[in-house]
Amino acid sequence: MQRIYLDNQATTPIDPRVLTAMEPWLTEKFGNAASRNHPFGWEAEEAVENSRKIIAKIIGAMPKEIIFTSGATEANNIALQGASHYYKGKGRHIITVKTEHKAVLDVCEYLGKEGYEITRLPVQKDGMLDLNKFEESIRTDTILASVMHTNNEIGVIQPIEKIGSICKERKIIFHVDAAQSIGNIPLDINRMNIDLLSMSAHKIYGPKGVGALYLRLKNPRIQLQPIMYGGGHERGIRAGTLAVQNIIGFSKACEIARDSMVNESNKKSYLRDTLLELILEKIPTTKINGSMEYRLPGNLNLSFPGITNSAIIAAMPNIAISSGAACTTSTMEPSHVLIAIGLSKDEVFSSLRFGIGRFNTEIEIEIVADKIIRYINNTQKISYA
Repeated sequence: MQRIYLDNQATTPIDPRVLTAMEPWLTEKFGNAASRNHPFGWEAEEAVENSRKIIAKIIGAMPKEIIFTSGATEANNIALQGASHYYKGKGRHIITVKTEHKAVLDVCEYLGKEGYEITRLPVQKDGMLDLNKFEESIRTDTILASVMHTNNEIGVIQPIEKIGSICKERKIIFHVDAAQSIGNIPLDINRMNIDLLSMSAHKIYGPKGVGALYLRLKNPRIQLQPIMYGGGHERGIRAGTLAVQNIIGFSKACEIARDSMVNESNKKSYLRDTLLELILEKIPTTKINGSMEYRLPGNLNLSFPGITNSAIIAAMPNIAISSGAACTTSTMEPSHVLIAIGLSKDEVFSSLRFGIGRFNTEIEIEIVADKIIRYINNTQKISYA
């Protein structure tokens, strides 16, 4: 039976063009980029620096502002812990949002135990942050704000440019988790006044195990205290031998995404809207979670009243959909994102996330819609019998 993958917010398959670019660096080009005494190392270093330029370009940064990491989770940790520790003499108040990824919320919880005061702002029913509440939460001892650009569960795109302007005016360091948005929607760190930005390759058809942190070096220059030590790699910010083959893959994925972003966004929006229309036509009680106006093109999060998401997932084992973030679906706790936008626990446990990506087709969307409609209609007939 055909398998259909609709969980592209959790991870994406490697694009064949990315794999082709990586292959030589897994075989004959195996040098350590920190080896400065022979051609193997020089070749690797040159490739890493070229990749740094490509990745910087997609967000409007300078190459030297890109710090390679193992992914967005590590980048979030380096940014939040590093900035908080370096600037603790100026204050110990941090602002974030209740719908952030656990890679931000858990770091903030840890910092709270270290004596920092954390303000976790609520969101509106559509998932959007109230800018007035954000501004009201700023104090004289606020040193850092962290707001996710695009939510990984409900796909909501926050007004980062406006938040960035507020932070710049109030001289607050602004961190953005952009794991879901890089390569999918336009990003400009200068226009958006972003000081720190976390990225990950495996959300844009690159390999797992590599990401990057953008670190602003002027207007203003942001300083970080390292959270790990050893070897002085990446300007002393992130120690460890660079995974050259993964970095090559990341840069190739960025290059492809930059050139195809508009067409892909249009395609994913069309497929998403098609899926939504097909389901709503037959199951009008379906509830949309999160803003549709400000939303990642390939994301759809729906609640099906009276039907548990686990039952739907179990009934369609060949279709990859999820009940929420990959990092939290192993627990039975309800999604903190859906709770934050006001859903009851019953509504949360009836919700499904559909993540449409580069390689999905209209036929696949029609198959998925048909299977969901058939299952829910059959289940409702049995329950009414």
